[in-house]
Amino acid sequence: MKRNTRQRALCLLLACGLLLTMTACAGQSEPSVAVNPDPGPKPVDDPAPKLGAEDLMAAIVPNPPAPSPIAPESAAAAADFALRLFRAGSEAGKNSLLSPLSVLCALAMTANGAEGETLAQMEQTLGMKREALNAYARAYLDSLNGDETLRLANSVWFTADPRFTVEQAFLQNNADYFGAELYKAPFDDGTLADVNAWIKAKTQGMIPEILDQIPQDAVMYLVNALAFAGKWETPYEAWSITRGSFHPAQGEDCPVEYMNGEENFYLEDENAVGFLKPYAGGRYAFAALLPREGLSPEGYLASLDGTALRELLAGAQELTVFTSLPKFETAYDVELSAALKTMGMELPFDGFRADFSGLGQSAAGNIFISRVLHKTFMAVDETGTRAGAATVAEMVPMAAEPGDYREVCLDRPFVYLLIDRESLLPFFIGVMQNPAGE
Repeated sequence: MKRNTRQRALCLLLACGLLLTMTACAGQSEPSVAVNPDPGPKPVDDPAPKLGAEDLMAAIVPNPPAPSPIAPESAAAAADFALRLFRAGSEAGKNSLLSPLSVLCALAMTANGAEGETLAQMEQTLGMKREALNAYARAYLDSLNGDETLRLANSVWFTADPRFTVEQAFLQNNADYFGAELYKAPFDDGTLADVNAWIKAKTQGMIPEILDQIPQDAVMYLVNALAFAGKWETPYEAWSITRGSFHPAQGEDCPVEYMNGEENFYLEDENAVGFLKPYAGGRYAFAALLPREGLSPEGYLASLDGTALRELLAGAQELTVFTSLPKFETAYDVELSAALKTMGMELPFDGFRADFSGLGQSAAGNIFISRVLHKTFMAVDETGTRAGAATVAEMVPMAAEPGDYREVCLDRPFVYLLIDRESLLPFFIGVMQNPAGE
């Protein structure tokens, strides 16, 4: 889709920095109203909740290994898992948003209790051996030390039911490599409130709750919470925001507010064009990828693997890109059991054959994964991006033109990512089908 003369004029105006009234990406717009350039207060963690669970960290002293860099092969495997998970866990034609990093952490902690073929299937699905998963998690957590933009938190909750016995080595490994907080709880309504309160606090209120109930036979929850709050390195000015139309693949056009700007990192492969917009500090960036005409976002993602995605991101060209990004806010929740099974993780969900003997023992029956709950939130506006994610693995016993430039106008369904530019890890992947709805 080529821009018309008014759209090209918009780009030229932006390049020259003229404070003039501009046309929107779709070419039929008027200046946006009530734009507030004030970013407002910086999000902070909710106050630490008062928990009824017994904190076991006094009995488990974390002994993390010496800091080490992230292994390149592990970073590539994590990126590949991110794409495979999104393809399996998203819903075609809908606004979808997953945090592969959050899911990877929750499942990697669970893998510390798996043995035999159960462990082998988890390692194959996650793309790394258990030792490499632990080392990757520790190295990534170490790289975030003191980082206020991206925060990760892990916890393990297990039942106080005397029929269940937890393995201390399992708790120790998750404390050492994942910095996991450890709680022993009665697994009643109070525990339900505690887990949700912990997640709400660690996601800065963006994921207020994820657990709907605690089944009577549940014995353990392995939880990851992730919060991202990044301000743009170059915020959008009030005058650069215009009204226009977004063109979904299905249904009628919808009105949106476009944030128009000039970026410096251009992305292109044979099937898509896009750009990077860095956040303050430079480590993190918003990546947008617009598939070629006739190719859906899902079809484009199906053409990529982890290596191809990392090469695309690493090969960003330093040249001027005039961009139009719609403001949007989206939330997504999904139960990932079916998706993970299609990815090869069948035994961990099989109550008869799963082997989590390294996790603990229950007199009520063989322990397996009953659910993997995942919930995400993201808001993108003129000041930056806020995003939160939580993943819960539930364990139960079986009984239960100037110069050289490009233009990218995101006025139809597109792919977007939040990436760590140091490790080239996409810690969020999304598809925007319709900014005004599902």
